[in-house]
This record gives sequence, C-alpha cells and structure tokens, in this order.
Amino acid sequence: MWRALGWGDGVVLLTVAVVVAVGVRLAGGAPAAVAGPTITLAPGALPWYTAYSLGRMALAYGLSMAFTLVYGYAAAYSRRAEQVLLPLLDVFQSVPILSFLPVVLLGLSAVLPVALAAELASVVLIFTSQVWNLTFAWYQALTTIPTDLREASRAFRFSPWLRLRVLELPFAAISLIWNSMMSWAGGWFFLMAAEIFTVGQRDFRLPGLGAYLKEAAAAGDMQALGRGIVVLVGVVVGLDQLVWRPLLAWADRFRLEMVEATPPPRSWFYDAWSASALAGWVGQRLVAPVVERLDAWAGARWAVEREQGGQPAGWGWGVRVAAAVAGAALLCEATRAVRLLTQVPAATWAAVGVGVLATLGRVAAALAIALAWTVPVGVAIGTLPRVAAWVQPVAQIAAAVPATALFPALLVFLAGAPGGLSVAAVALMLLGTQWYLLFNVIAGASAIPAELRQTAALLRLGPLDRWRVLFLPALFPYIITGAITASGGAWNASIVAEYVEFGGRTLVTTGIGALIAQATAAGDYALLLAATLAMIATVVAANRLVWRRLYAVAEEYYRLE
Repeated sequence: MWRALGWGDGVVLLTVAVVVAVGVRLAGGAPAAVAGPTITLAPGALPWYTAYSLGRMALAYGLSMAFTLVYGYAAAYSRRAEQVLLPLLDVFQSVPILSFLPVVLLGLSAVLPVALAAELASVVLIFTSQVWNLTFAWYQALTTIPTDLREASRAFRFSPWLRLRVLELPFAAISLIWNSMMSWAGGWFFLMAAEIFTVGQRDFRLPGLGAYLKEAAAAGDMQALGRGIVVLVGVVVGLDQLVWRPLLAWADRFRLEMVEATPPPRSWFYDAWSASALAGWVGQRLVAPVVERLDAWAGARWAVEREQGGQPAGWGWGVRVAAAVAGAALLCEATRAVRLLTQVPAATWAAVGVGVLATLGRVAAALAIALAWTVPVGVAIGTLPRVAAWVQPVAQIAAAVPATALFPALLVFLAGAPGGLSVAAVALMLLGTQWYLLFNVIAGASAIPAELRQTAALLRLGPLDRWRVLFLPALFPYIITGAITASGGAWNASIVAEYVEFGGRTLVTTGIGALIAQATAAGDYALLLAATLAMIATVVAANRLVWRRLYAVAEEYYRLE
C-alpha cells in the first residue's frame, strides 16, 4: 500500500549525512601525494588491461547479484524492513557516486595500502553502477508473482530455498538477465572514471581498459583510442554471443504461457553447450548432486525452524542490541554532520534550491524523451526475435560506449545553439540513462505470454487497442522499474553534464550537479554535503510520492494471473 514520506526516510538521510561526515574526517589522514602506475599505450598491453577490467567488472557484478537477492528479498517479504530498505534503496540509487568518490578514495587510502584502496574504490564505483536496477527488477518481480503460483508453493509447503529456486528465480529470470546486460553496460560507462582518478597531487590510476581509453584521449593518440574502442566493442559482442544470448535462450523455458513462442530465442553457443556430452556429464554428475543436497539440507532446516516456531531464540534480542549500538553511533556522528551543514550560508542554500529545480526540469525532459522512443523500440525487440537478433547487440554496444567520451563532440555541436550547455546537459543525461528504460521494456515485452499476443491477433485488435489492452498494461511494472533507475542515473549524470572543463575553459550551467562538481573541485565539503543531501531528498521524495505509488498500482492491477 502507498505511503508518503516516513520515519525510514529520515533515518536514511541522517545515515547518509553521517557517512559523509566520517568520510571527510578520514580523508584528512590520507597521504599528501600518491604516484600511480604508468599506463602504456602499446598494443601489447591491451589484452592484460582488458583482463584486469573484466575481473573488476565480474567481481562488482557478483557482489551486485548477491546484494540484489538478499536486499530485494527482505524488502519484498518484510513490511517492517520495507519501511527502511525501500527509502534506503531510493537514496542509494540517487547518491551521486562521482561526488563521493574523492571521499571514498581518500578515506580508504588513510586506513589501507594505496593500491588496495584504489582497487576497492574502483569496484565500489562499478558496483554502484550495476546494482540498483538489478535490485529494483528483483523486487518488482517478487511483488508481482501471480497469486495462484504463490498459493501452489504454500500448498506444497515449499521451504524458502525451494520457493526461491523453483518459483521466484525462474519468474524473475528474464528480467534479471536483461537488467544484467544493462548493469554491465553501466559498468563500462563508469570504467574510465573507476580506473583513473586524481585528487590534487594524488594519482589513483589503475591498469585497465578504461585507463587505456582515458590516457589515449588525454594524449590525443587517435590510433590508440581507436584500438581501445575496437577492443571494448569486441568484448561487448563476445559477451553477447557467449553469455547473454545463451542465457536468454535458456530462460525462455520460464515464460508464463501455455503455447510456445514463435519462434523462441536461439543461440548457437547454447545449442552447442546443450548438445555437448561433457556438459551433460558435468550437469548430471556434479551439479545435480550438489543441488539435491542443498534441497535436502534446506528442507530439513526449514522443518526444524517450523517446529521451533520460527526464528531461533535470542535472534530478536540480537537485532535490538545491534540496532541500539548503530543508533548510538549515528547520533554521535550526526552532530558532526549538523555542524558541517551550519557552515553553509543562507544564500548558498537558496542557490541549492534553485539548482535542484533546474536539474529536476532537465531530468524530466530526458525521461520524457527516453520514454518516447524506448517503449516502441523495446516492444519490437522483445516480441520480434528477428529484430532482436540484429538490434540487441547494437543496443548493448551503444549502451556500453561511455557517453562522457561523446560529450565533447556533442558540446561543440550544441554550444552555439539556443540553450547552450543546458540543452547539452539534457542530451548527456539522455545518453547515459535511456538504456535503463530500453532494457526493462525489452524484458517486459519478452515476458508477455504468447497466448495473450495470439488472442489479441484472433480478436483482430487494432494497433491502438493492442497497445491499450495488452502492451502497456503488461509493460507497466517494467516501465516503472526502468523509469526509477533512469531518473536516478540522470541525477547522477548531472554532475558531469552541468559542469564541464573543455577547450581550456570551464562551462557551467545552473543546476545541483554543477554545485556538487564545484564543491568537489574546491574541496568545499560543507557545500558538497548540503548539495548532495538536497539531491537525495528530492529523488527520495519523487520516488516515494510518485514511483512507489505506481509500483503499488502495478502490484495490485497488473499481475499476469
């Protein structure tokens, strides 16, 4: 049921303020100067750099998936946890990580070896670009599982593990796969920022494909830049052929339909793997016994817990003690954050308010433009396999190309146009966030049962009626999920879109992103905290007052049952 802003939102905002205050204190103990490794532009370095970047991306994705399953499950099945976890998720996906990265890097380098701190910070940055759309997609899937399937799982007394394995993960599989593609595309988008970052005299660069691309661009070496882009595109295409297409072909079995889709998704690699005797032996002799033992262990544990009446004794007291300790720490550090905010003058708070309104207008414009083209194109890709075979790799490549690399050329084209940087900022927001909508719409269109499409054809529904009674209702939960993550990404992109250093000069337009970028560059942590909290509060309010209400509508009226 829809709720307005509540106490959970206040706890979340207080927590963010405390985290920033602690990070600022740690940053003061960071080394005064850090020398990073030399990034060579030799062609022979590309394979190693690519392997380093793939390793960071894979580690961040593994952490993202683990976080998604645990966090989304808790938010979907515990109303008490939902009161804190959902607003916290709103905050997380709206936090401008590029503004926090200096604090994170400096804070980690104060307590860890510099090389390890840089690696952890890069994984954290990639993680934050991958995890939120996955978590929203998982939560949306759990809250829209058909009632009859849930009742069947209860009738058969499924343990939580068995319900997860045979109902929840299969139901969410298509959405999670498409959002995983988007997560990897988002990771490539932030790769250059994750692998090369400087704060004053501190150079935190890491060897990798993103560092290679950024170094080539800074040196003006177009051949090296071209080689790096070719390798990046090759990696994206290879992942499409060897990972994502096979997964989509495998997940086709989980569609909620009584007739087979015509034609089903195909993958040459999946067909080869399915026909392999070695793969069959591995599945029967290694995987199947492990799954059977897990089923037996989880079933036995579930039976014991049911006999004991639920959670183990003392569990509730442990949570209360942990909450009391965490609350005391929050209150202690909250005073430091408040003192930091009191350093911001009233005129600056007024500028923050104006900046929020300006950026809100750009975010709304970018979201409207994205919706206008991603919905029809996503439906075409999701319902027409022949279109998907050609357009899907193109969409993945386009989503993976860092929009920040295209922004200088876009800025040259739009600088003299009416609106100047304001229009260019909307364009950059669009380039970086429209893919969240597209991939979610594709996932929703792919999950529409074939019998519903055939029924619409038998009833000879016209194009408008087909969109009104079939496509839009079926896509509604997916559009909301995509819109939440896309709008959060647009707020993040405002930091690099509204404050640009280009051609030896600095271009600035009114906006909260510009204020955050200026505060980061000047080391004004009080303004950084004030502007960041203002952005977070705005995004949380929009999510709670608009998107959460639409989520409730989707959960109640647009289930496939």
